[in-house]
Amino acid sequence: MSTSRAPGAPPARTGGVLLVLCGAIFLEGIDVAMLNVALPSIRADLGMSTGELQWVMSAYVLGYGGFMLLGGRAADLFGRRRMFVLWLTVFVLFSGLGGLATGGWTLILARFVTGVAAAFMTPAGLSIITTSFAEGPERNRALLVYSGTSAAGFTVGLVAGGLLTAVHWRWVFFAPVVLALVILAAALVCVPPAERPERTGRRVDAAGALTVTAGLVLIVLGVERAAHTTAVLTAGTLLAGLAFLAAFVLVERRSPEPLVRLGVLRDGALVRANLAAMLFAAGFFGFQFLVVLYLQELRGWTALQTSLAMLVAGVDAVLSPTLTPRLVDRFGNARVITGGLLLAALSYGLFLPVTADWTYAAMFPGLLALGLAFSLAYGPLTIVATEGVAEEEQGLAGGLLYTAFQSGAALGLAAVTAVGARTDPRAAGVDGIRAGLLVPFAAALLAAAISAYPRPGSRKAAGSVGVTLVRPRGRRRRRRERRAA
Repeated sequence: MSTSRAPGAPPARTGGVLLVLCGAIFLEGIDVAMLNVALPSIRADLGMSTGELQWVMSAYVLGYGGFMLLGGRAADLFGRRRMFVLWLTVFVLFSGLGGLATGGWTLILARFVTGVAAAFMTPAGLSIITTSFAEGPERNRALLVYSGTSAAGFTVGLVAGGLLTAVHWRWVFFAPVVLALVILAAALVCVPPAERPERTGRRVDAAGALTVTAGLVLIVLGVERAAHTTAVLTAGTLLAGLAFLAAFVLVERRSPEPLVRLGVLRDGALVRANLAAMLFAAGFFGFQFLVVLYLQELRGWTALQTSLAMLVAGVDAVLSPTLTPRLVDRFGNARVITGGLLLAALSYGLFLPVTADWTYAAMFPGLLALGLAFSLAYGPLTIVATEGVAEEEQGLAGGLLYTAFQSGAALGLAAVTAVGARTDPRAAGVDGIRAGLLVPFAAALLAAAISAYPRPGSRKAAGSVGVTLVRPRGRRRRRRERRAA
């Protein structure tokens, strides 16, 4: 267990480090939020179907989630600052290139590469925080500020996305480039170089990264195409995805330096925490996708009106660093996370009676509950995913959590598209929206049930959901070392 600051991050500089990394996660938040608001305008300009439009979002989260484990491992092996700066540069380039797209699939490809860049940048940034602040209250405060900044980025992105889309949707891609360049310059100054990691005999598990990514892509593709193709083709696609995931397990078993030590997954509490995160993200992203289509394509609202309507969900930007720490101190991470997931289910449930002429007053309680839910669930999940983890595997710990978030987001987007948007939403009408809303509602309820499983008095319940000691050496490696000695 690591409870001290990393050698490369003296206390005098931790404030600057946190500021830079909060800037990066703020950038990631506004990037996703602005694109979410601009989707209908992109569809109209590029002539995309609902399925293709869903892939503009899914390509990003699949690149993000599919390569997150590799990104976390690369941060541990090649240096956190080095990976953060390099992939922030790639993020800047391809975010800008997305604005130059002239066709749907060009945009989808640009978003995929941007997601891959985020997959390397984000766990590197998170692990810089967790190795710069002492484990306990100090680190918890830093992580809650970090998650609150992410929420603030999403909130600002909603408004900025509406304003920029009113000019042209391409500015949604061009505008973040300026902010990213400022963050990149600040990172070079404020984030101190760490000691070069010892990599003798260690390598990156590229085969593991490719097989897990292929598995996730095929499963999401199978879910999304279920409403548009035959049952045989759907089953074949899903089975192929599962086969790649099985191959991933085999690769990890045989690899001397696996992307994920499979022994970590024997901890039931850790598995439950990541499952809850995946389901929470599935509901959160699927719900937003449906609400944007409902407001703009069924109700005829402008992008700016949609942004302002959803702004109330940004209350999490204020509550995450203020109210959530107090609740965690009093009730523990497990109860706070479960409460947040139940609030998410309430939010989606309040939207189930939606009609074609709903007033904003009818929407307001559900949107407010969603903001409260995010503030309670996201930050504490980030805390428990890194608590008690050895310093040399902090990148991997962040990678596991963000893989769960992003793969869940991709599956949620695909599921709501398959269930609620079988045809163009303008033809399917509000019935399609209501059907799609069942997906996030069910996902949130299931996530709450999973997170509440360790009852008070069990080994894990007293502290937090999914806390585990990630040991840097597994049984096989210890046996090899004993034989070598």
